[in-house]
Amino acid sequence: MKAELALPVAGLLSDAPLDQVVAATRACNAAAAALGCPLEAPFQSLAFLALSVIPKLKITDHGLVDVERFELVPLAAQ
Repeated sequence: MKAELALPVAGLLSDAPLDQVVAATRACNAAAAALGCPLEAPFQSLAFLALSVIPKLKITDHGLVDVERFELVPLAAQ
């Protein structure tokens, strides 16, 4: 195993102290990068993709996408 971050609270949250979660998250991201993953935060992207509470929006390596319109969603304040 290269790195891990246990998420014992409903499979979504860690009960560890913040500094440990941050360190483990960085280790997981570094391990993914070492394996060739080009994404800055691959596990955040994967977690967001499966959120059933946001059925119309998905995050990709190109940004936030409205999947019904097949368009990127601008994130700048207007």
